[in-house]
Amino acid sequence: MLQEITEKIRAGERLTLEDGLALYKSPDLLQVASLANEVNLKKNGNKVYFIENLYINPTNVCEAKCAFCGFRRDPDEDGAYTMSTDELLHYVETRITKGTREFHIVGGHNHTVPFDYYLNTISILKKNYPDITIKAYTGAEIQFFAQIAGRSPETILRELIDAGLDTLPGGGAEILTERYRAKMSPDKASTDGWLEAHRIAHSLGLKTHATMLYGSIESLEERLIHMMRVRELQDETNGFMVFIPLAMQPRQTSASLKRRTSAMDDMRTIAISRLMLDNFPHIKAYWINIGPQLTQLATHFGASDIHGTLVEERISHAVGALTQSGITRDELKWMIQGANRIPVERDTFYNEIKVYA
Repeated sequence: MLQEITEKIRAGERLTLEDGLALYKSPDLLQVASLANEVNLKKNGNKVYFIENLYINPTNVCEAKCAFCGFRRDPDEDGAYTMSTDELLHYVETRITKGTREFHIVGGHNHTVPFDYYLNTISILKKNYPDITIKAYTGAEIQFFAQIAGRSPETILRELIDAGLDTLPGGGAEILTERYRAKMSPDKASTDGWLEAHRIAHSLGLKTHATMLYGSIESLEERLIHMMRVRELQDETNGFMVFIPLAMQPRQTSASLKRRTSAMDDMRTIAISRLMLDNFPHIKAYWINIGPQLTQLATHFGASDIHGTLVEERISHAVGALTQSGITRDELKWMIQGANRIPVERDTFYNEIKVYA
């Protein structure tokens, strides 16, 4: 079966769901890796990208109660917060570096504040840091804003763009099937709602990101359906820059190994993402979730990006991420060079800032 898949890939033919299942079930993981590496090298050569960015979570108050989330809080719960303008600016001022190129902003679906709060977050940051790209609000958040503001998602996106929004992150996708969402994230955007938000964003000129949160109740078929749904939208819009498989984190750092995804599953999923998503330029290995060593290995399993410095990641660490919450540019370079790849510092849109040959 792998021989047939290899021939299809080399002939430029698109893989099917059945092909994806065969790749998941193949005992020869290294052959799957070799195929993904071959495809990635044709697209990106030996270059592996990273960005110096700052992660910002303006609020953790959330009306949704997703089964996998340890970040959210009810409005009156201990630990609940919603940053004021002064708190937001102080947070950024005390963490920003000379090389920061991107603000990565996501938060809770906070129904206790109006849409203007989210709009002002963008405009305040753009006013104070006009040269930094603002990557903010997931497709699920866009649908939530439309709901609380009584406006269409397109109107919401146009207002955010006018305020300074440059791109959408890929979160809120989880697994794009309704069976999964009914069980794991019933209060958030539907499959069609998430896809609609990104379709509209692409139509308005934004390039965006797509994630997949794997490792809980989803079947292998559902992972592949998810990949095929974003692949189909990419055929339509060509608006996605990168696909990011995210390993599910358990509720606490002390959780048993049996409650974490295996290294083999992580590497296989990255490789299969590269093979299934023939129309995506990049597959990202998210070092926060799989750790630096597996991230290095992932660059030989089809990944051409390892994300960024982050400075203070909260969402994965609110559940069970075992990694540090931030990393330096030098450590990212070291990680890539240690994998015998060429580090490339990029901006949000994969324009090369510096190649560390």
